[in-house]
Amino acid sequence: MIVCPNCNHQNPDGAVQCEACYTPLPAMTTCPSCGARVQADAAFCGQCGFNLKEAPAVVSQQLGEDKPDDIPDPVSSSSFEIPDLPPIEPLATPAPVLPNMGAPSTPPSSGEEVAVPSMPPASGEERVISSSSPPTPAPIPTMPSEASSSTQLQAPSAKLLHVQTDTTIDLPAHLTVVHIGKPNDRIPPDVDVSGFPNSEIVSRIHADLRLEADAFYIEDVGSSNGTYINNMPLPMGNRHRLRAGDRISLGKGDKVSFIFQQS
Repeated sequence: MIVCPNCNHQNPDGAVQCEACYTPLPAMTTCPSCGARVQADAAFCGQCGFNLKEAPAVVSQQLGEDKPDDIPDPVSSSSFEIPDLPPIEPLATPAPVLPNMGAPSTPPSSGEEVAVPSMPPASGEERVISSSSPPTPAPIPTMPSEASSSTQLQAPSAKLLHVQTDTTIDLPAHLTVVHIGKPNDRIPPDVDVSGFPNSEIVSRIHADLRLEADAFYIEDVGSSNGTYINNMPLPMGNRHRLRAGDRISLGKGDKVSFIFQQS
């Protein structure tokens, strides 16, 4: 089993994401001493106490001791012979660059007609062009400006709906960490709840909303009366991934509650 470092939920072997809180799980490996399943970043095996940091050196030392002496080294064996390679054929000589065929040696004067031999005449007559009137280049097509604007990615937006007053609070789109609480001298709140009823149960530094990889997480940062998600207490220091419709209660009694909305 793989224990989630966020919510301590026991997940089956081979899982890469927690089934309860969707937190990425640590990679697992096998202890080279006893074969028990341990985390890849662990320093010691929890079953036999083997030092996993020195495992590569111990394994290579064991391999060197167990190697039979009668097996010759394939690299140092004198019986290995390198066959002679055939001689490399020389590269083909590049063809000489021919001078411009049919081009006039001197530029034509104004009004003089120049014959173009590469374009055959359509009706038996010699086709001529005037050097005084150069051909008009074809216009270069341009892409419409609407195509570039439509490919721009938009950051996810979220709102908090205050249940008791039916008031909507838009979360700042330019912030990755949104502080929820009341005015204080340490960390000014980005979402001030001091104007809502029963706000005395909310701490000045109560909870944080974090935006990571297009997902919002909430974390209690040491409030006096706690934070509740869907009527379940959120332990301090633990993060919960928010989904649309989650109910966030600041303090006990469900007196200051918000519904998380995301678009």
